[in-house]
Amino acid sequence: MKRVITYGTFDMLHYGHINLLRRAKELGDYLIVAVSTDEFNDKCKSKKCYFSYEKRKTLVEAVRYVDLVIPEESWDQKIKDVHDYHIDTFVIGDDWKGKFDFLEDEGIEVVYLPRTPEISSTQIKSDLNEK
Repeated sequence: MKRVITYGTFDMLHYGHINLLRRAKELGDYLIVAVSTDEFNDKCKSKKCYFSYEKRKTLVEAVRYVDLVIPEESWDQKIKDVHDYHIDTFVIGDDWKGKFDFLEDEGIEVVYLPRTPEISSTQIKSDLNEK
């Protein structure tokens, strides 16, 4: 069984997120999604979310491509996660290109997927603020 993992905040879940999750699942048999906790977003990413971690987790769990959702609590947990969950492929959006190449040293395939260009949570929030 080929295991794939991806990470994200997944606030205001939209079709760009679904595209990422669908393409990630196509790369393996079992997809694990690490959703950033509220504390991690606040302290490390300086990001304020519309939905709480529990609500974002529930939304991501409802996506048919997702087999397991785990919390993302720190930048450093990725190496531990790939070992603990026996990951074969690490997937993330191409806006992170090159940032996770170090996982290849752990024997993990790293794939940077193109973002869906016309949609982002940041754009949705901006559009809502303009109304």
